[in-house]
This record gives sequence, structure tokens and C-alpha cells, in this order.
Amino acid sequence: MSFFKAYDMRGTFGVDFDLALVERVGRELPRVIGGTRWLVGRDCRTTGADVEAALVRGLAAAGADVTELGLCTTPMVYFFTAADGYDGSVMVTASHNPPGDNGLKVSRAGAVPVGFADGLDQVKLRVEKEELRVEKEERRVGRERGEAAAATLNSQLSTFNSRYIAWQRAATPEVRGLNYAVDCSNGMAALLARDLFPGARILNETLDGRFPNHSPNPLTAEARAQLAAVVRAEGLDCGVIFDGDADRAMFVDELGAFVQPDYLIPVVARASVPAGRRAKILHDVRTSRGAIEAIRALGLEPVMVPVGHVFAKKALRACGAACGGELAGHYYFSEFYNCDSGVLAARRILGEIARAKAAGRTFSEMMAPIATRYANSGELNFKVADKKAAIARVLAASAAKLPRETGRATMDGLRLEFAEGWINIRESNTEPYLRLVAECDTAARLAEWRAILTDAITGG
Repeated sequence: MSFFKAYDMRGTFGVDFDLALVERVGRELPRVIGGTRWLVGRDCRTTGADVEAALVRGLAAAGADVTELGLCTTPMVYFFTAADGYDGSVMVTASHNPPGDNGLKVSRAGAVPVGFADGLDQVKLRVEKEELRVEKEERRVGRERGEAAAATLNSQLSTFNSRYIAWQRAATPEVRGLNYAVDCSNGMAALLARDLFPGARILNETLDGRFPNHSPNPLTAEARAQLAAVVRAEGLDCGVIFDGDADRAMFVDELGAFVQPDYLIPVVARASVPAGRRAKILHDVRTSRGAIEAIRALGLEPVMVPVGHVFAKKALRACGAACGGELAGHYYFSEFYNCDSGVLAARRILGEIARAKAAGRTFSEMMAPIATRYANSGELNFKVADKKAAIARVLAASAAKLPRETGRATMDGLRLEFAEGWINIRESNTEPYLRLVAECDTAARLAEWRAILTDAITGG
């Protein structure tokens, strides 16, 4: 089933999955993950309400007591799963995927993520083997439980929201002295933007699962174009943009230029770890050498992990890291139950930008020591028929045409280190791509490496 991915379940509704499959997944989750108290939330995608209802029917038929948060951000589900002691939770979302997609992000007690290797594989096997047999009585019970949960939600929703907003405010400084814009992408950040970013210029705050103004994926230049134009036209200090379910945050500087998210990992670390305290900071295998060096310069210890929230959250717990981040714009915090929160990251980064402004520096000037230290390609995507053969060609080209290799990491694809730079080549866990990142000491060398590696990947 293409619906089951490494980190979650995700695909195009009506093509990769349907409501019957979702209901079957709901029936199997408590049997595999365990527990009877389950929490469910959803984003604003047009299929979200129907998918949530099918999921709740399945969970209830398996004997679970379900609380429905309704419309919420993905980090809100993580937060309340851990804070309120639920046995498991599901967020109905496809995150940054196109409007026709949807999916399920599963966590167990403590908001520990459930990926394919630690539970979803068993769910998939059980769903494939067992035919859907939902009796009328089971459907009735599931519907009644869902309606009861919705009634409870109506009386508690304001409490959930106020608790969450209060926690975020207490964990971050108020942002003062900045003129900035927040782009909600017509997604779930709109629920919190007015309360947590007071005084900001708010864009696209109408919840609309069709995402009519731009893609819900801020990694694309098209999605950031509107925000960048507003920042430039209005002379703002910066802009922040969230993806569809608000677990990721990304920035443009005062010039409207994109700030690569891994460059901000040391900024998040500086805002999260008290001065003088030793702590570990996570980063994924695609992270810039400039960001890693900046983490060390803060007196902190960088720890490399595979790409993906399932791996990052487990690593954060395992090594006791204070926080961390990824090239994709996820930022993780030990105090946030070792989960990612786009809002928490954004408020802390904005606080650092405000401090820089008070000291007479712009956002771009603040980032220059990291962002201009090396020439970086960003993540490049290639559709190739045989990914393993392409990786073999990259290794051959590296040995023949790049400098002498000085180190190698194999935890997620390959990260090859050289005195002059590094490359990472890996198979995507969520999309049909082979992904490449390259970084060099000069732009000319990067152009040369990029041409060599592109030819190797494409067989040119």
C-alpha cells in the first residue's frame, strides 16, 4: 500500500487511500499501539472532516475512548497527547502536500512518534490481511462516540486553545520592536497567529484547505513569493511562513531573501539554551557545515541524525539534547515533549532578530556569518528510475573527480566529507525523489561539483 510511508501515512485521497481504509486503520491502531484513550485532530483540508470521522469510527469500534480536538495544528496534538496523558493520538493531515492529499500522523503515549519501523508496519500487515467487517451496531457505536467527543470538544475547545497559547507565551519572550509579517498559508497557523504574533502583518489567515493563494509548502519559492513581496514593499524586518499544519516555520529576511532553515538551528539553540550551559543540539545529515560550526562556537555539541521527525524525536530523547532542527524547517525542543513546534521556533527566532535589531543589525547581517561562510546548493531533487544505481554512479564520480574523502556518514543515504566541502545523497522517504545537497568553500567549486554530480545522477 503506497499510503504507508516511513514517518506516517500519506497520499492522494481517492487514489492512494479511501475512507474504508482509514476506518480499518483506526480499528487496528489501538490493537497495535495499545491503550484506550486516544486523541484526534485535523487540519483544514477539504477531506479532513470525512477522514477524521472514518478514523474515529474505527478507533471507537476497537474500544477506544476518543477525544476530538477538531481543527488544530499538528504540534497541538503532540502537546496535548503528552500533557494530558493520552495513550495514543492521530493528526489528520498531509502537512505541506498538495490540496488533494491527506494522511495520518500517529503518536503513542508521551507523544512518541510511530513510524513504519515501530508500529505502522504491523498496522499495514493487519489491514492488508483483515477484510473490513464493520457491523451496523459498530458503526452506530462509533458514530455516537464521535458525536459525544465532538460535544465535549465544543465545551473544552476554548480551554485547549487558551492552555496552548498560555504555554507558548510562557516559553518564549514577547517580540518587541520588530515590524514583520506572518504568512499562515491558509493553514492551521491561522488559529494562533493573532494571539501569538500580535502586531504582525498577517497574510492568508482564512482557513482554506484548497490553499488558494499559494502552496502549503514554504520550501518552494512560489509559496514564499507573496511574503517576500510584502516584506520588501512595506520595509519590514523579516517575514515568517508556516506550512499547512504549522509544524514547520521558515523565514525571509528584510530583503525578502529566503533564509535556509538549517542556518537557523544555531539561532534556535542560542535562544533555547541558557548561556554557559553545556547541551547537545540535533541537526540532520543535510545541515550546513557553517551551522554546525556555529553550534560549536556557542559551546554546544552538534549531534547528526537521519532526516525525519520520527528519527529526530527519538534521538532527542535518547541523547538528552536540548533542541534541534532540520533543513526542512522542523525545530524540536526537549521542553515541548521532544516534539517539533513551528510556532515555538518562530517566536524564539523572532526574539533573536529583535535583539539583533536593537543592537543595530539587520536579520541578513545577523545571519551572514553562517549563511555566507560556504556556498550551499540547497536540497536538489531528481526523479530517477533506479535510485541505487544513481547513488553508485555518484560514488564513482566522487572517487574519480572530487577531492580526497576525509569522512563518511551512512545513517541516511551518504554524507561524504572533504576538506573543501561535503555532499549528501539520499533516497526520499516521502516522495519519489533522489535528493542531493552539496556545500563547498567557494561558489565556483560548488558549480563544478554540482555539474559532476548531476551528470552522475542522471547518467549524462
